[in-house]
Amino acid sequence: MFFKTAKINEFRLWGLIFMLAGMGMMIFGTAGIVFWGGVAGRIFSGTFMVLGSILMLVSVGIYFWAGMMSTSVKTIECPECNKQTKMIGKTDRCMYCKTKMTIDASLATDLGEGDELSTTTVAPPQA
Repeated sequence: MFFKTAKINEFRLWGLIFMLAGMGMMIFGTAGIVFWGGVAGRIFSGTFMVLGSILMLVSVGIYFWAGMMSTSVKTIECPECNKQTKMIGKTDRCMYCKTKMTIDASLATDLGEGDELSTTTVAPPQA
């Protein structure tokens, strides 16, 4: 994981980043019409509109993938905050309090990066 957050939230974050980048590219493309006008401005604007649309479609794909993944993952109760959280894979973090959790007892001794949340909690899966 790149950030210190739950995996499902990280996928959603990347979707948001691609969506904002796509909208930013489309807005930047309109600057071509404002500054250059004519044919050169239209080509500049059209190019950035297409690139922005592609980034928006990538964002839709990431959001769709995260949504489909969210429907099939294990839901467990966090031992720290006692809230229901979704767990992808063998290790993940709580979506609310960021506590590291695992369902594999052999991975429970891994202390990780040395931050204040370095304690790994073994959480039993909920039915």
